[in-house]
Amino acid sequence: MSAEAVIPVSLDRNSPVPLYFQLAEQLMAAITDGSVQPGDPVENEVAMSKRLGLSRPTVRYAIRHLVDQGLLVRKRGLGTFITSRRVHRKVSKGSLYEDLSNQGRSPSTKVLSQVTEQNPKAATALELDPDTELIALKRLRFADGETLTIMHNWLPTRFGPISDDVLEKQGLYSILRDHGVGPIVVHQSISARLPTGEERELLEISNRLPVITVKRTAFQPGGAPVEYAEHVYRSDNYEIDLVLEEN
Repeated sequence: MSAEAVIPVSLDRNSPVPLYFQLAEQLMAAITDGSVQPGDPVENEVAMSKRLGLSRPTVRYAIRHLVDQGLLVRKRGLGTFITSRRVHRKVSKGSLYEDLSNQGRSPSTKVLSQVTEQNPKAATALELDPDTELIALKRLRFADGETLTIMHNWLPTRFGPISDDVLEKQGLYSILRDHGVGPIVVHQSISARLPTGEERELLEISNRLPVITVKRTAFQPGGAPVEYAEHVYRSDNYEIDLVLEEN
């Protein structure tokens, strides 16, 4: 692990601007101008408070402010780190795994569960009877070792079961292509909300950081739906780029 980043800070104790905010602003400037790099560990609270002559609560509040802004991330038992660069993703019909690979990122996956279940909402999206049994996948996707998204996917049972080893090494659409599914058309909706307790734990975020939610249905060229998904992304390292063209 690299040495902790010690960021020069100059505080004006005669200023009406609160000290925690002065500290947060100067830390933010160092992060955004590239003085420190993604993944660098940040000087711990005790050392920073002693160096700057500040109370630990003041330093803790400044750091929490930057965590809420998505510029720092706390990792349990390891410390506080500069967040890695965001994933910029153009709206596409490719899988997240493939998009990350195409960006030169290193995607990895942890399979949390694979069960057969009834899910009326997913079945309706797949144009099946509400009580139809579906394959339900729950996975955690990482980019360069950092948590990025929780993925829930539902598929018709004809595509399963899928081994955990395959799910960890391939994107889902690559797996579907192996089952003879041709080029797909995707409809998706995007929104934002606050995370649930389970989502905070899995994504390693605070309860004040919103998550981006994507609901997605994939169709074969003939119009038959083959997959329904609900993904939950960290908003501090994920962006969706839209390109709009005038007809």
